[in-house]
Amino acid sequence: MANYRLLFCCAAMSSFTVALAAQTAPAPKRAKPVHSIEAAPKPTASPNAQKEAAAKTPAPPKEPAITFNSVHVDGPYIAMTFDDGPSAALTPKLLDLLAAHHIKATFFVIGENVAEHPEIVARAAREGHEIASHSWSHPNLAKMSQESVRSQLQRTDDAIKSAIGKSPTLMRPPYGSITEREKRWIHDEFGYDIILWDVDPLDWKRPGPAVVRNRILKETRPGSIVLSHDIHPGTVEAMPSTFDELEAKGFKFVTVSELLGMATPVTPHPKAEPAEKTAAKAAPSAVPASSPGG
Repeated sequence: MANYRLLFCCAAMSSFTVALAAQTAPAPKRAKPVHSIEAAPKPTASPNAQKEAAAKTPAPPKEPAITFNSVHVDGPYIAMTFDDGPSAALTPKLLDLLAAHHIKATFFVIGENVAEHPEIVARAAREGHEIASHSWSHPNLAKMSQESVRSQLQRTDDAIKSAIGKSPTLMRPPYGSITEREKRWIHDEFGYDIILWDVDPLDWKRPGPAVVRNRILKETRPGSIVLSHDIHPGTVEAMPSTFDELEAKGFKFVTVSELLGMATPVTPHPKAEPAEKTAAKAAPSAVPASSPGG
């Protein structure tokens, strides 16, 4: 009986010790839940905000143009140009006609012809006409090596300088054929602007003076660069009536360089808004747009 009581006391003491330990021991820390970290989505700007930001961002400066088909001008100014000369038989007749009309033109000359008839080129320059390069022998520059093109232009430059005392500042590629790369290095190396045209009567096909005249009259606008050739008899025959009728239309004649100097910026036209936007704005109140002969 004594042993039984002793065993009961030991069990009671043991239970008390366990209960006391449970009360005094620190509670175990709960593990924090693990959450994945995601980047917060960036707010998307509204279309209007994007437009405003774009408007505030200055546009990169535009490179100056080096190729011209025509020129935007304020006034009825045009440039008559004549290619492939000088011709011993025809160019002096054309110079007489230009002098009678007090017209200044631009001659894109072939270097070989300049070397053969420097006195005609000298006369044209002396009378106020512009002399420009049209290569030495009229090849297709776009199909030539850079060194061959350089030779064509340098020889022509030298012949013109020998005839008139100064180098040209303009160049017209034969047939209007030239690559973008050629335009750039020719401009950088020789300083030439590349001159094409926007009026082409196709006089190299020799359609007759009346056709040449009518095509020029139909296509010419203020700022036009008119292409023709002073090596075809029909072209020179077409010029008296062509000049008369162009003058009657109010056109004034200048050299290509003078025309380039008159260039004015083109005013952009505002874009038309969609009809639904226009209607929405109006709803609150009733408030009432090249030639082979070149």
